[in-house]
Amino acid sequence: MEKENGETETMALNASATWRNTKQEIMPATARAMDKSGYAIYPSHPLEDGTIYNGYEPLAQWIIQQKTVVIDGYVGVFWNRIIDELTLTFKEQGAEVNWCMMDDFLKPEATVEKLVQPFLGTEDSVWGTKTSLQLADFYQMDALAALKPNPDFPVNILIGTGAALSGWGGGMIYVDLPKNELQHRMNAGSITNLGKSAPEKPAAMYKRFYFVDWVVCNQHKASMLHRADVLADGQGIDWITWAFAPDMRNGLKGLGQSVFRPRPWFTPGSWGGKWLMEHIPQISGEEPNYAWSFELIAPENGLVFEQDGVRLEVSFDCLMVLAGAQVLGKHHARFGSAFPIRFDFLDTFDGGNLSIQCHPSLSYIQEHFGEVLTQDETYYMLDCAPDAKVYLGFQDDIDPAVFKRELEHSLANDTEVAITDYVQSFPAKKHDLYLIPNGTVHSSGRNNLVLEISATPYIFTFKMYDWLSKDLNGDPRPINIEHAFNNLRFDRKGQRVPRELISKPYVLEQGADWKTVHLPTHEDHFYDVHRIEFENEVTVQTDRACHVMMLVEGTAIKVRIGNRKTVFQYAETFVIPAAVSQYTLINTSGVTAKVVKAFVKDDDETTP
Repeated sequence: MEKENGETETMALNASATWRNTKQEIMPATARAMDKSGYAIYPSHPLEDGTIYNGYEPLAQWIIQQKTVVIDGYVGVFWNRIIDELTLTFKEQGAEVNWCMMDDFLKPEATVEKLVQPFLGTEDSVWGTKTSLQLADFYQMDALAALKPNPDFPVNILIGTGAALSGWGGGMIYVDLPKNELQHRMNAGSITNLGKSAPEKPAAMYKRFYFVDWVVCNQHKASMLHRADVLADGQGIDWITWAFAPDMRNGLKGLGQSVFRPRPWFTPGSWGGKWLMEHIPQISGEEPNYAWSFELIAPENGLVFEQDGVRLEVSFDCLMVLAGAQVLGKHHARFGSAFPIRFDFLDTFDGGNLSIQCHPSLSYIQEHFGEVLTQDETYYMLDCAPDAKVYLGFQDDIDPAVFKRELEHSLANDTEVAITDYVQSFPAKKHDLYLIPNGTVHSSGRNNLVLEISATPYIFTFKMYDWLSKDLNGDPRPINIEHAFNNLRFDRKGQRVPRELISKPYVLEQGADWKTVHLPTHEDHFYDVHRIEFENEVTVQTDRACHVMMLVEGTAIKVRIGNRKTVFQYAETFVIPAAVSQYTLINTSGVTAKVVKAFVKDDDETTP
């Protein structure tokens, strides 16, 4: 994947955009008719037993009844906005409130900086290392423990990230925040990292978020999911939606036993294209392009619930904490609450080439960055123009030293590299699968829509050559030649590349009007890929494994599980949890439907 740490590319901040830096809207709190047709940018799931509340008034009423409440939540929440909105409502209801702020108990900023620095690498490094800190390490816990509700006030509220660390009794609210909104706020400079008094440049903030803040906040949120009374969606500027936590826990556990679709999100980039914009008119046409669609990147996607037209979004990890065993089935012992497979789009139609790049070996990513899995990828060609190319593997006569000198000269002098002197290129073909195990040099050329079917890690891209391009703000993007050469597999060259790195499909099984095509992955990939092609309907067994799926040809299908049918449109990603023993795909397209299925290989399984 092309995105790397800090590379949420956006246009320079408009002076009026004080809250968030994007041309795209915040997900509306209530559903609209326009959201129900075509590719769903806000796919939602019913909250069967429970109510989703819209607004601060009912939340304030509940808080008054509790008398003592902690309002905890994710980093990046606009706490002052919540205070302002609740204060107005409390005044209308005649309630006196004693507000206590978690920020008052943060350790001094210099102390926090010393704590986090070992996990951030050098100042100019793109990556850090996953932290071993916990959220409590950021706070003066003795002082926090001494804080008690003031009996002179009928209502006491402690608010801010980590509020539950206080040990206060009473009601407990957790405010979650989708990662796309967090990054829009980050790019606007309207939020800070934990313990910081002011925002930094977005790349530095993202590095700190990814390697430190998100780690400690995710750990804390996991514990909160079992204890909270209320779960709230914090993405609105002037609205909030919320539900009682037991209802949300039941809703999330229900998703672990039925088909679900994460909410996708979209972002522009230097090489971005026009396919997504042209085929998904629901997304904003004001962005310069769209480079990525995060279809299913577990650390960054959310899940939307809807009840009586009111929406509430929580992060994907909430599902994995509460129902990970149901989602992953026989592979849960291996991956735990970390969802292992990633689906995302790379759009270069009428755009540019991705950088020439590679990804780290498993030992390298574990040693240097603290990750458990590495970034083994594949490119599934959902669409491509006749002139489209994929760059993959080295030429047979590759000389690593000469290649490195050429790259370094280009970086120093801003000169072009004749890449095909060193790297092979292949015509892109619709529905082909190109295999990119770690260490493989690769790139997508322009005029492709790539479905990346990959392991979950997604920011560890070692760029070697970026075609002299600039980011959307006109600045060069980071080049990581040393990291790349510590990981490149120069033995993946010559005829070995088309033989081993372009999948050779074959029919695995078939019936009267359907067949399952196996697109074998590389022996280094822990996941495999099938394509189910059918005219009418076909029933599929999960064998206690999770299936990540997408309709890659046809207009729409239905998925039947028991008596429930769910419709999915072309190019929509959906997930069948392992707890579902079987499901039926029903073709409503009028032409042959093709559905890609990715799943974890069994330990004793080998790729032919």
